[in-house]
Amino acid sequence: MQKASGKAEAQPVPLKSITAKVPDIATASVSDTLAALHVNPDTGLARAEVDTRLNEEGYNEVAEKVKHPVLKFLGKFWGVSAWMLELIMVLSVVLGNYSDLAVVGALLVVNAVLGFMQEHRAEGVVEALRKQLQVSARVRRDSSWQVIPARELVPGDIVRVRSGDVIPADVKLLTGALSVDQSTLTGESNDADKAPGDVLSSGSVARRGEGNGVVILTGARTYFGRTTELVQVARPKLHIEAVVAKIVRWLFVIVGVLLGVVVALSVIRGVPMIEMMPLTLVLLMSAVPVALPVMFTVSMALGSKELAKRGVLVTRLSAAEDAATMDMLCVDKTGTITMNQLAVTGVIPLEKATEADVLFAGALASQEANQDTIDLAFLTAAKEHHVFDGLPAVTPISFAPFDAKSRRTEAVVEQNGQRLCVMKGAVRTIAEACGLRPPEIVALEQRVSAAAAKGYRTLAVARGPEKGIPALVGLVSLYDPPRSDAKQLIAALLDIGVQVKMLTGDALPVALEIGSGVGLPNIRRVGDLKAAGTGTGSEAIDLLASVDGFAEVYPEDKYIVVQHLQTAGHVTGMTGDGVNDAPALRQAEVGIAVSTATDVAKGAASVVLTEPGLTNILTLVQQGRTIYQRILTWIINKISRTILKAAFVSIAFVVTGKFVVSAFAMLLLVFLTDFAKISLATDNVRPSKKPETWNIGGFITVSVVLGIAMLAETLFLLWVGWTRFGLSTDNNALYTFSFLLLLYFAVFSVVSARERHWFWSTLPSKALMLALAADAITGTLLTFVGIKGLTPLPWWATLAVFAYAMVSCLVLNDALKVAMIKWRILNVMVLKPVPTPAPAKE
Repeated sequence: MQKASGKAEAQPVPLKSITAKVPDIATASVSDTLAALHVNPDTGLARAEVDTRLNEEGYNEVAEKVKHPVLKFLGKFWGVSAWMLELIMVLSVVLGNYSDLAVVGALLVVNAVLGFMQEHRAEGVVEALRKQLQVSARVRRDSSWQVIPARELVPGDIVRVRSGDVIPADVKLLTGALSVDQSTLTGESNDADKAPGDVLSSGSVARRGEGNGVVILTGARTYFGRTTELVQVARPKLHIEAVVAKIVRWLFVIVGVLLGVVVALSVIRGVPMIEMMPLTLVLLMSAVPVALPVMFTVSMALGSKELAKRGVLVTRLSAAEDAATMDMLCVDKTGTITMNQLAVTGVIPLEKATEADVLFAGALASQEANQDTIDLAFLTAAKEHHVFDGLPAVTPISFAPFDAKSRRTEAVVEQNGQRLCVMKGAVRTIAEACGLRPPEIVALEQRVSAAAAKGYRTLAVARGPEKGIPALVGLVSLYDPPRSDAKQLIAALLDIGVQVKMLTGDALPVALEIGSGVGLPNIRRVGDLKAAGTGTGSEAIDLLASVDGFAEVYPEDKYIVVQHLQTAGHVTGMTGDGVNDAPALRQAEVGIAVSTATDVAKGAASVVLTEPGLTNILTLVQQGRTIYQRILTWIINKISRTILKAAFVSIAFVVTGKFVVSAFAMLLLVFLTDFAKISLATDNVRPSKKPETWNIGGFITVSVVLGIAMLAETLFLLWVGWTRFGLSTDNNALYTFSFLLLLYFAVFSVVSARERHWFWSTLPSKALMLALAADAITGTLLTFVGIKGLTPLPWWATLAVFAYAMVSCLVLNDALKVAMIKWRILNVMVLKPVPTPAPAKE
């Protein structure tokens, strides 16, 4: 084996002086560049030399600017919720209520600590995903080709670039020709053609062609001072956040109206305003989602972490939420429904050729470095049949990869001093290159059609002199069989309300054969959809509803399919793997890059699969719906309890002229209950059997009714205690009674709200049960201790309030909830209007 440099291993060459001179190394000739970098392009760098250069140059990445943890933590004390708590602290100092100051201060600090910890944990999850989604590079080291993370590249590495790749560093092209998209770097829309000697800038995208190059600059020393980071983890605004923001605004209005009434009556009754301010702010805070950021972060982070364990890498935390509402999924055939492992299943020698001759020529017209599935199938078959054993050595001279225009691969090799041209590709293309007459070509295509009807892909193989007309030596059939679990998983997706449309570039007979085997028998040509799209508006929608997929689809056609589905009112998911899939992946609500996707496709998608098939997509949908159910529980509980707390205190004040709960007790209640609800992010829930929707007006109605029902129940018990047990004359006992009443209703209302059916239908998670139990026990013990404003009640009175709250929430209100949800579902089924198709996205 030839070494990269005779001196390289004994005395590593320092590169700082070389790579520092960017213009020199960029404009130098190929031979001068290789000499300066001390590398042999035929063998690449040796392992020892790579280690030396890595230590000297560092990794091929740009250090990310990270905000100091202290500043992040201090940021948790800034915002609406924090301002409300800080204002209460100031007023508590003014009023001399230092116990209130201590509780509010603890609430503020705990909120900041929990928020900081969960955000840090979520960042850790996303960072772990980023590491798994880094760009990879094909590199030659120690005379062998291998795939490594791009961050491990060093100057002097010999890399291979193919169509769809992101250029991993500044690379000087040595062989081949490329058309490169530099729009993300220069803003120019036209592709730039690159020939040997030209520099490929880090971050640009190879659109067509392929070739070998040498890395000249890495990391911060690249032309643009950075490596390509395709996976953007910036968290966009969630749909659910808009829903919750709207709900919270209305809660503020409700609380504001109630407080206005209380303040007006207080003025009339001569109550000093300064004594009302702390309680006024506490009541107003009941509408502020104090623990909402933590709860959302925990829900999304835990969901993403769970998905990562199952081979689903979420590149933005909101992707799982989008998957909950997806009702249509367009999937690639290759690699998703099928194995994406082409294998030679049949060889038909022609004329005087043998099977070995056909495989020999086909293997020579293939290249292992490209890692192309067809090339690998030929090379594997040739190796299994030992066609190269005992033959003279073959030296490759040139290789022309497959191109959409030429529809073939072609190579020139030398054996025994003679040059030979070999090629493989589409039957008609190769037959015409071999000079066959039209009748002979028709006969060949008939044989191909018969094989295509079985799902086989047939290529022709030819060989001949370097200059001259080659001879057709045979036909080779390849087959990509369906995955063993594809039919079952498609049926499972259909069962949960997600329709599946198979999209494939294969001919219609092949698509029909594969589709029929996996439960998608009604496949049409994509041309039919285009034709329907030019007619009346309903033709395309009717066609989409009736078919299971489309054949003869070019990558750009996927964008059209997604647009038509969205126009028909569907929330659409899209799988893709190539550069040209990026528009469709961005257009779809849920863009899914499959396991074999190019770096560009991964960058455009919001979800990346690490394993082939549909299993992980099913997991994504189920996890998304699980997160949806947990957050819906929070919304229902937040609305009902805000109505209960604000109206209970306000109405009781209007009727009795007293505040029935102290500011301290209310703060303690917020402290205990809001953070217990964070554990809803871990709750056991059942994903629904149909796609979700954020049109939750019916559930908001249920929440309001439950809030009013709890208000009536608590006011009734307060009346009983006021008239029968002397609460009217003992303010501290009144405070304790109201505190326990609101606390127990808070605990049991969560148990009821978490389940859309009867509360016993599913068990809460251990974390939720422990949090609720800790809430009830801690609150009860604090009343027995007798801290400020909470006089101990007799044990039988505490037990009576506990039992009353349990029966009210888990019997009366739970029955009311079930009846209303059943009525809502029935009403939707009977009266739901036909949705108006949404306009196509531009």
